[in-house]
Amino acid sequence: MESSTLLALLSSISQLILLLLLSPNSTNSSSSCANVFPIAHSFLSSHEMAATLSLLTLSRKRKRTHFSERDSEPTDHDKDQELGGGDSVQLGLTRSPDSFRNCFRMTHSTFEWLCGLLEPLLECRDPVGLPLNLSAELRLGIGLFRLSTGSSYPEISKQFGVSEPVARFCAKQLCRVLCTNYRFWIEFPNPNELASVSAAFGSQTGLPNCCGVIDCTRFKTVKNGGFHEESIAAQIMVDSSSRILSIVAGFRGNKGDSRVLKSSTLYKDIEAGRLLNSPPVNVDGVAVNQYLIGDEGYPLLPWLMVPFVDAAKGSNEEHFNAAHNLMRLSALRTIVSLKSWGILSRPIQEEFKMAVAYIGACSILHNGLLRREDFSAMCDVDDYSLYDQSSQYYRDTSLEENSIERKASVIRTALAAKAKEFQNTQV
Repeated sequence: MESSTLLALLSSISQLILLLLLSPNSTNSSSSCANVFPIAHSFLSSHEMAATLSLLTLSRKRKRTHFSERDSEPTDHDKDQELGGGDSVQLGLTRSPDSFRNCFRMTHSTFEWLCGLLEPLLECRDPVGLPLNLSAELRLGIGLFRLSTGSSYPEISKQFGVSEPVARFCAKQLCRVLCTNYRFWIEFPNPNELASVSAAFGSQTGLPNCCGVIDCTRFKTVKNGGFHEESIAAQIMVDSSSRILSIVAGFRGNKGDSRVLKSSTLYKDIEAGRLLNSPPVNVDGVAVNQYLIGDEGYPLLPWLMVPFVDAAKGSNEEHFNAAHNLMRLSALRTIVSLKSWGILSRPIQEEFKMAVAYIGACSILHNGLLRREDFSAMCDVDDYSLYDQSSQYYRDTSLEENSIERKASVIRTALAAKAKEFQNTQV
């Protein structure tokens, strides 16, 4: 309790006791004392409780970030906070769904859930010699605002009332925390989980044992004041719900899809039998191992099915291509959603390593939101061909092995017959 509050309280008690002692009814001193002390004790207890509750409320207000209503008149306390006074700085947002979705690509409840998860990690390390007097909510808000809108550091500085170095630190710290501590949100499924992934694709197209869709996209970067532009290739693998099961980013964008694949650990693990190694299923006498779906930029492999070229109308091959395209939509929807994050929707003005971290952070958040069934950052467009880059990156036929491709062709032919059979049952 503060000294001024204590002195005022003691003064009030002494005045009460004096009044009681001098009252006309206080003829008997012993009975007067007996009456005075219970009253004084009650008076003291009630004032102590009120003062304690007041201080607790004040402490919580100082600790938590303040959310203000934009259309209400700011109080003097609010104005102090907007100028950076006290221990908190305003996010300047209402709790309305649109405000949080527009600024952070998530609902208010998801923001609070994420803040609770990341709070100890966001507050555990500050710049050397520069302790930040910022709440976890504000740190998270600054980082998410950078990812969601792609705003520059001067714009973020003005929006949140912090310096540009602080804005830069908070954005990079969020990426570092996500990419270091929450990488497990993007994890290749175990055999039991892969069975569920396959079942979902099977119910959609009738094709058994498909464990995911693989695709490759590019993100542009600029450095040296915007005079030098290049791109980063990112290879993703997703399930039917557009959840990312595997991602690798950091390849130079001029690499074709097939070369990116063969340079990835995913390719090496599958080829070595460490992944997609469950027993095959029998399709019309053909053993079909677990496989992925990929576009024409990839080679045809026993575990990677690509579409037929120039399929005749009404043929099994055409039905397979139709099923193939349907499954690929989940990957294209993921790519569209990732590129709708403001930081990835335009050339990233960061060094190559930091640009890769931004791609990783947005991918991790993509899966985190799906875990919460928060679809604020998911996009759905009518014409996915606008985002389909497969025609730009042709596969390198020199990398193919004819014997392997022949084996894969037998599997694809069996799947094509299955696709036609399934589609005929849906009519």
